[in-house]
Amino acid sequence: MTEMDVNKNEKLWALFTHLSALVSFIGIPFGNVFGPLVIWLIKREEMPLVDRSGREALNFQLSMTIYALVTIPLMFIVVGIPLFIALAITNVIFVVIASIRTNEGREYHYPLAIPFFKND
Repeated sequence: MTEMDVNKNEKLWALFTHLSALVSFIGIPFGNVFGPLVIWLIKREEMPLVDRSGREALNFQLSMTIYALVTIPLMFIVVGIPLFIALAITNVIFVVIASIRTNEGREYHYPLAIPFFKND
């Protein structure tokens, strides 16, 4: 998809879909899932880029949540602490990359994402 195919408003909402995952870093439990979910549910019918971006963001954030939950028991044997930190850093990096690409009007496919919601 080229930049000309998408209007600024749609790109902005798609950008918010990705960035809303970062609200978990201000202490909102599962905000990384609920942020993209709320925007996706509200705007998916009227904005195709938000629909696709929302599915991608949700797949990635649900995957990251599962990976984080797996690391929690590993924290008792210390190996989980660096894994959890690495997951958090990876999450931020990929959300920023997805946000930049989406703001350019391009689609982004997260690596490591389990496809719970498939894009057409």
